[in-house]
Amino acid sequence: MNYRNLDDYELVKQFQGGNNSSFEVLMERYKNKVYTYILITVKKPDLAEDIFQDTFLKVIKSLQAKKYTDNGRFLSWVIRIAHNLIIDYYRKASNAKTYTHEEKDFDYYCNKNGDSKNIEDELITNQIENDVKKLLNKLPDEQREVVVLRHYIGLSFKEISEETNVSINTALGRMRYALINMRKMVKENNMTLMYY
Repeated sequence: MNYRNLDDYELVKQFQGGNNSSFEVLMERYKNKVYTYILITVKKPDLAEDIFQDTFLKVIKSLQAKKYTDNGRFLSWVIRIAHNLIIDYYRKASNAKTYTHEEKDFDYYCNKNGDSKNIEDELITNQIENDVKKLLNKLPDEQREVVVLRHYIGLSFKEISEETNVSINTALGRMRYALINMRKMVKENNMTLMYY
């Protein structure tokens, strides 16, 4: 049987029936997009690799426990698992010991790569990224999903419409409303999402 011709639903069913080859096809189908999303979010390849592996371990356990209900959104479901693991990681990290400048050998005026970008630039960039993530989290699920799939995963609107089982016009409309809502939140909260 050529598993590559099966849709996600059939592959999940095959895997839940004990066929591991079908899961390999699913993983091959989506591993690049999932890893890219994680790497864009955490910006550290080693950490991204760890979270990527944890994501697929959790996917396997959830599928085996039959916790996944197919609604034509397998990739979105996997991305959600990855997103939650990223949040868990940062929660745990924020509870870890923090170092003072005396305890750590670090040049606060230049980053560790030694380029011209100083710590202030890095802080501003991180703040903007954090603000955007907060805005994303306040969007309705269907709007957030389109923004993530478009800007973090890099899917075309045609791919988004197929992934989410809606028309291209609906996907475009959700993106439009997401941007309108984000602009409104930026204005209401007097936020600045530009780097000077």
